[in-house]
This record gives sequence, structure tokens and C-alpha cells, in this order.
Amino acid sequence: MSTANDLKNQGNAAFSAGNHEEAIKLFTQAIELDSTNHVLYSNRSASLASLKKYDEALKDAEKTIEIKPDWPKGYSRKGAALFGLRQYADAHETYEEGLKHDPNNALLKKGLADADAAVNKEAEEMGFGDMGDKMAGAFRGDVIGKLAANPATSSYIADPAFVAKIKEIQADPNKLREHGNDQRITMAMLTLMGMGDMFSQMPGGPGADSSAGPSMSSPPPTYESKPESKVDSMEVDEPVELTEDEVEAKAKKEQAEESKAKGNAAYKARKFEEALDHYSKAIELNPTDITYWNNKSAVYFEMGNYKDCMETAEQAIEVGRENRADYKHIAKALGRIGTAYSKQDDVENAIKYYNRSLSEHRSADILNKLRTLEKEHKQKQEEAYLDPAKSDEARERGNALFKAAQYVDAQKEYSDAIKRNPKDPRNYSNRAACLTKLMAIPDAVKDCNTCIDIDPTFVKAYVRKGDALFRMREYAEALDALDEAKKQDTARKNATEIDQLEV
Repeated sequence: MSTANDLKNQGNAAFSAGNHEEAIKLFTQAIELDSTNHVLYSNRSASLASLKKYDEALKDAEKTIEIKPDWPKGYSRKGAALFGLRQYADAHETYEEGLKHDPNNALLKKGLADADAAVNKEAEEMGFGDMGDKMAGAFRGDVIGKLAANPATSSYIADPAFVAKIKEIQADPNKLREHGNDQRITMAMLTLMGMGDMFSQMPGGPGADSSAGPSMSSPPPTYESKPESKVDSMEVDEPVELTEDEVEAKAKKEQAEESKAKGNAAYKARKFEEALDHYSKAIELNPTDITYWNNKSAVYFEMGNYKDCMETAEQAIEVGRENRADYKHIAKALGRIGTAYSKQDDVENAIKYYNRSLSEHRSADILNKLRTLEKEHKQKQEEAYLDPAKSDEARERGNALFKAAQYVDAQKEYSDAIKRNPKDPRNYSNRAACLTKLMAIPDAVKDCNTCIDIDPTFVKAYVRKGDALFRMREYAEALDALDEAKKQDTARKNATEIDQLEV
């Protein structure tokens, strides 16, 4: 009986092979055996997310965190599921929570950046323009706590309806437009953006004389628009001030690229151990870049270390899928696994991985390798099937079936005899007779010609060719075939049959 760990390993293999339904099935079986193993829920969550079943993926991710709340990957899984559900604000909070447990986790940092980018994009699509980023971003994090701590907005928190609106905006920035007519929401947004003082001086704002401005039911005042000067409307590029984390992440990426460049130089010089060190350093600095994993796999391949080559390529595929890498990079990793299998004479797995690579990205190089391998594989199979003795046995079985007028089965036996020994002319001659009975006349002529090519003195082949050509009403060619039969039949063993056909 399989253990939970066995099923987990099988599930991982199915996931790497892109068979996510099978992976889910295996992880589920493993969970039934070990329901407290957080890794199993995490892996199943990844498989479900790959099938875009984000609701189910979210449940598994939450279960992962419930079992092991200090494990960063659980938050990464949950963030990915929320991202898939387009709940970008919740994804942002999840990634932030994960970073509390592992501040340097590259996957969580990238997920956080992706979530922020998605929120900002939605804000722009809402029509907020350049202010969209700040407005959407204002509602991230502990918004309720910030508003409660500010005297200007603390009273709002007592109203459940207001709190509900805040939470709706956090979950979906598009709700900001819907609730924008609530002056408290506007005040909350400006307070969170550090602009609360400006709002408090506006007519109708907190601390202002309510009689000085229009009431909430009054129509909004109109303003005369002034033409913008060219100078005022210009966008000025200003240097972006990065946070400490962003500066550190940028520095690590630059260092990783430097290590990759050194690795490439060592690889070209065939200094493979040195290249491995550099690529490993690049991965340590930036583990989410599939290129470094692919390069490391290539080094192992050149060293003839196919086991590590394939394992590293599998890791590259997982990293690539988790970080939405270009399909070309994933295809390259799959293709390299195929070539590693080919080097080990594991043709079936090589063909399997070449086909998987082509399903990701159609590369001429991999396509040529696949065609060459399939051709060689077919040739080897044919050579392995050769056996003159078994060919004779198949022909004898065919003869018995032919005499019993079982021509279809006889034809199959003669075909098997040809595969077993394609150099025996008798096999083709006998099959030609069988094909003639089945009225497959053109094929019968082809078999006769093949027989004659192998043995030009084989009289029966000329006789059967003549018979077939007569049936095709190719009389001149039929007579030529019979004339050749007479020349070869020096012992006159087939004279009667030839004469009957000529008549």
C-alpha cells in the first residue's frame, strides 16, 4: 500500500508533467492518509490554481496556513489564489502577512508587487488617472486602525455601514466610485493620503461652518475652466524614490545578473564547476528567475550528470509556472529533459518530453530532434523484430489460411512474415496472390515488383504479376510479364499456368 509520502511524490511528478487532474487526485489520496501535512494542501492548492479553480485553491491555501501559520509558501499559495479571483487587495494583505514570517522571501515580494500593479491598473481603468494609484493604495493595510487613531475620522468607525463600505473598497477598488458620494469616505481617503487638513477647510468639511457651503442635497457648484498653459500641462519626469526593500531587491537582481554573466563566460570556456557556482549564486540572489535554473541544468547536461540536469530542469518548470514565465523558457526546460532521456537511451520518455516541450512552444530544434528520434526508434523496433525462423512460421500459417480461403487472415500472416524477414521474396509473392484474391490488384502488382527486385529469377512473381495486370486490363504489360516468366522458367515447371493465362 502506498504511503502519503509516496502519493505526494507521485502527485509532484504528475504536476511537473502538467497532468494537474491526476496530481489533485494523488494529493487528495495522500491527505486522506495524513490530514495534518501542510505540504499536501499546499501542493493541491497549486494544482487547483493551475486549472484556474481558484476558489478551491484558496480553501487549500487557508488550510495550509491553519496547519502551519509560520510557513511562507502557504501565504504564497493563498495570494496566488486570491490574485486569480481578482481580489487584489486581499492578495496584497496576504503577501504582506507572509513577509512578516519571511521578510526576504522573493516569491512573496514578487506576489506583492504583482498585486499592487493589478490594483493600480484597476484604479486607472476606473478613470482616476494619475491619482488612481494613490487613491487605491490609500485603502491598503490597517485602514480601520488608521482612521480610528485620527480625531477627524475616529467617530466614523462607530457606524457599521461606514466600516462595511471601507471593507468593500479594500476588496474591490471599483467600489470607491460607488461610495464616493459619502463625504465621510472622501474624508477617510484624503486622511489616509495625508491630505485631511485640506478637506477640513473645504465648505461642508469637518470643522467648517455648515452654513457657509452647500448642503449634501444641494447641487455641486460649478467652476469656470481656465485654459491650461503649455508649461502647466507638461509632465515632468522625477526620479522615483525606492523603499529600502525595493533598493535591496534591485541590488540583488543586478548581482544575480552579474553572476549569470560570469556563469555564461565559464560555461563557454567549459569550466563547468565554476559555471555551476555562479548560477547557484544567481539563484540564491533571485530564485524566481527561470533562466538561472535553465542555465544550471544546461551545465549538468554538458557534464553528463543527467540526473541533476533533469531535477534542476523540473525545478525550473515549477519556478516558471509559479512566476508566469514565458512559455519558451518552460519549453526549453522540458526539451532539455527530453534530450537527457535520449542520452540515456530512454526513448519513450524522451519522445514524451519533446512532445510536451512542443506543446508549450513550437521550436524547430526540438521538432527536428523529435523526428530524428522517432525515425531511429522505429528503425530499431523493426530491426529488433527481425527473425527469419519466425518469418517462415508466419508464412506457413498464411499458406494454411490461404488454402482455407481465409484471405484476410492470410494476408496478415504474410505481412508479419515480411516484417520478420523483408529479404525473402516468397513472402511478397504469396501476399501478392492473397491480395489478388481480395481484389487489391494494384497492391498485388507492387508486391510482385518487390519480389522481382529481390530475386529477378523468381518465376512465380512474373506469373502473378501477369495475372494481376490482365485483371487490370493492362494486356500489353501482362504479356510482357508472361514473356519474362517464360525466359526465367527454364525447367518449364510453370509452363501450363503461363499458357493458360496467355489464352
